[in-house]
Amino acid sequence: MSDITLEWLNGIAGWGRAMGLVFTSASGDEVACEFEVGPHHLQPFGLVHGGVHCGVIETVTSIGASLHVRANGQEAVGLENSTSFIRAVGRGKLRATARPVSRGRTNQLWEAWIHDELGRLIAQGRVRLQNVTATPVDAGGVVVDG
Repeated sequence: MSDITLEWLNGIAGWGRAMGLVFTSASGDEVACEFEVGPHHLQPFGLVHGGVHCGVIETVTSIGASLHVRANGQEAVGLENSTSFIRAVGRGKLRATARPVSRGRTNQLWEAWIHDELGRLIAQGRVRLQNVTATPVDAGGVVVDG
């Protein structure tokens, strides 16, 4: 797979694109994205669905953990996601940031926070990931036979 860039991350199909995530930084030390809350993020009572927060936290931590182990021909896959919902929100722009807590040879622990435009904490989570052999994918996110 070619080098991962913000352009590549923002161009691939999948859940992140469906949620409107726009990655603003991505490295093995920190990943950040933003998204504007829309109707597709909301549960029936007009608030961002908790699953969206869990998914965003899973996404930014998985990308960061995978970027950290790429040089070893690995990627990281989530084993556990523990997300706490701090403040309800139903509109506006949200920003997620992920940073490592612990990075070992076989597993990693990352933490992520979602804040609103006023800097208030909306959700916080920790994701435990396992380092595994990388699966080659093309620019569209499709697995390439190796």
